[in-house]
Amino acid sequence: MPRNRKRKGPMSEINVVPYIDVMLVLLVIFMITAPLLAQGVKVDLPQAASEPVDSEDQEPLIVSVDSNGDYYLNISGDEERINHETLVQRVAAVISLRPGTQVLIRGDREVTYGKVVTAMALLQKSGVKSVGLLTEAPQTDNKKK
Repeated sequence: MPRNRKRKGPMSEINVVPYIDVMLVLLVIFMITAPLLAQGVKVDLPQAASEPVDSEDQEPLIVSVDSNGDYYLNISGDEERINHETLVQRVAAVISLRPGTQVLIRGDREVTYGKVVTAMALLQKSGVKSVGLLTEAPQTDNKKK
């Protein structure tokens, strides 16, 4: 009995349809999550010539004061509006768990000085020994040269 069947050779084409499906799903996921990563409190920092703060292994604790005088606490990237009592409690908890944590204040340039001083007093009440103030580097004017 002769066999008339032909042997099939190796297929040299790759089916890319499943890869396109996966790519489109990832594209949709990234389009949805990208705007969420850029959220935060809008604070116009004052400009001042200063040295950058030494960055340690731990992420600093940042208290923001927006132009309305509202306080926000930024712990590991999550920034939420917070009242005075909760600010003291949460900062005290973080300081008790991580004693060497740097605490920084981001005060909007339009906010009254008293709001920033109040934030500093609340941080001192919660056990923070030193507080840093965040600023932006001044813009250099090339025309003055």
